[in-house]
Amino acid sequence: MFLSLLTICLVVAVLLAQVNKLTTGPIAEAKAKKLEDAIKEVVPDFDNNPVADAYLMPTGNGDSLLVYPALKNNEIVGYAVNSNSNNGFSGRIDIMVGFDTQSKVINYAVLSHAETPGLGSKMGEWFKNNDKPKQSIIGKDLSKRQLHVSSDGGDIDAITASTITSRAFLEAVNKAYAAYMNSDAETSATSTNKNNEEKGDNSNE
Repeated sequence: MFLSLLTICLVVAVLLAQVNKLTTGPIAEAKAKKLEDAIKEVVPDFDNNPVADAYLMPTGNGDSLLVYPALKNNEIVGYAVNSNSNNGFSGRIDIMVGFDTQSKVINYAVLSHAETPGLGSKMGEWFKNNDKPKQSIIGKDLSKRQLHVSSDGGDIDAITASTITSRAFLEAVNKAYAAYMNSDAETSATSTNKNNEEKGDNSNE
């Protein structure tokens, strides 16, 4: 009996290992495709590879987020920021937020969550409904103020019966903006230094 159980366990282990090996590639490809689609959804058209050009930026709260710069003809046209919050009603929420070069939200995409269907899950569309300006964050200039739900003194209406989810979602957006600010400042500094170097080279000529 012991040998039979041992044989069964070995066979099952081998089969599971093979299944895992076969599915690892497709799962990774699906995740990469979802990431690329999310970036395209939240920033203007670009001709670089934002995933290859991605870098980590601090938020000022002890953590860092991945920033995907979008360029067109070598000029920055926007930034996609992969942000998150662990304070959702059912745990972690992951989103992609797109910003233009003027601190305004272009768009967002929800990457993953475990919020209640029909309630918290509405965040995928709720905060981009331009027919209801009090809900939408699209076009909001975060350099003026952070985003908060109206019940907390902010100017964004929470999802009906899902205030906790709404708070977590806006927390993730605010975190994304913090990383964007640091990223935009670094880009501006790099551009200024480059221009100064070019001017110096021209004067030497």
